[in-house]
Amino acid sequence: MTIRETAVSVAKGAIESVLPERAVKEALAEPIEGSIVLIAIGKAAWRMANAAYESLGPRIARGCVITKDGHSRGPIGSLEIFEAAHPVLEQRNLDATRRALSMTEGLSAKDSVLFLVSGGGSALFELPLEGVTLEDVADMTSQLLACGADIVEINTLRKRISSVKGGRFAQACAPARVRSVVLSDVLGDRLDSIASGPAYPDSSTREDAASILRKYGLNLPPSILGKLSVETPKKLDNVDTRITGSVPVLCEAAKNLLAEQGFATTLLTTTLDCEAAAGGAFFAALAREAIRGRKDRASPVAFIAGGETVVKLKGKGKGGRCQEMALAAALGLQGLDGVAFAAVGSDGTDGPTDAAGGVVDGATAQRIRSRGLDPHAMLEDNDAYHALEASGDLLITGPTGTNVNDLIVALIE
Repeated sequence: MTIRETAVSVAKGAIESVLPERAVKEALAEPIEGSIVLIAIGKAAWRMANAAYESLGPRIARGCVITKDGHSRGPIGSLEIFEAAHPVLEQRNLDATRRALSMTEGLSAKDSVLFLVSGGGSALFELPLEGVTLEDVADMTSQLLACGADIVEINTLRKRISSVKGGRFAQACAPARVRSVVLSDVLGDRLDSIASGPAYPDSSTREDAASILRKYGLNLPPSILGKLSVETPKKLDNVDTRITGSVPVLCEAAKNLLAEQGFATTLLTTTLDCEAAAGGAFFAALAREAIRGRKDRASPVAFIAGGETVVKLKGKGKGGRCQEMALAAALGLQGLDGVAFAAVGSDGTDGPTDAAGGVVDGATAQRIRSRGLDPHAMLEDNDAYHALEASGDLLITGPTGTNVNDLIVALIE
């Protein structure tokens, strides 16, 4: 197996370790009272719901699954399955959310809502407050993504204009109990940020929202500005929450797989949150330093990180944060032998593309140039997808059914 093949194999193997089925079933070991309504949201919603249905089956009175386009794998019993747009809202997202809310109406204190949450839920599960339009929400989200706001900042604003985020979904389910099972895609596993915390008390404040407005100079209509000053729920008495998977688990799995293959492995961080291009350049620098001392080593080395970087849009190209990180790393690795770098989104979709990320080596930049393209210019244009497509370095897995942030691996022979 080549070092490139090892990088891809480790990334895929680590993702297998955070697929949600086992974790969901373990979370359901404790009995759930009364009639059960199942609501699953996010990129991993189908697999989480399927695992729950296999465990609870006839006890589920009704329910629905709201997941990203292409992430459904077919019918699940009597559950209603909706595919919706991500990351920018469409009307079908709102229609699916409205249907989920209707299923939780009229429940008693003896009933339960099994709420399965995974990354991507912020966009997929949404119903704006009265007076806020779909166009208002889409425009705000696009502005935040374009200026490089992180997921916590984005969700701080999203939840204040929503009828389901920031604990408001749990409020709508009362007096029924809510059993919330969460697959975390937020650094530090902040429960009020994962999918914008539909069933968790909100720790952000209206002062936080105002600070984000000032930081990025957002241009928002009065319909949104008036809602940002209204506080979200700070206490919920009807919710029990547990986390079933996260990026530290993903990184630990990668570390163990590499150890089995004889790599001396360093886990750098599970909270990488810099700009993607800077992250790629940093990993290339680590690899160059490791190569400098290679002749004195008996074993290959690996550097691992997990997290969620950001991309500041400067150009009009196509790509995602993992692809941008990989292209930046390729520029720093050019001309080097025996090295590979992979950055992969655990959900299998990096940005608005069909790629999970990229896997590059010391010859990637030259392969791009051999196609008549300039890798530096393409990085500046945020066009990592087409650069890595030209070099044959896109990593395409298809939807994985999970979502716990990104895995980054640098390997040196």
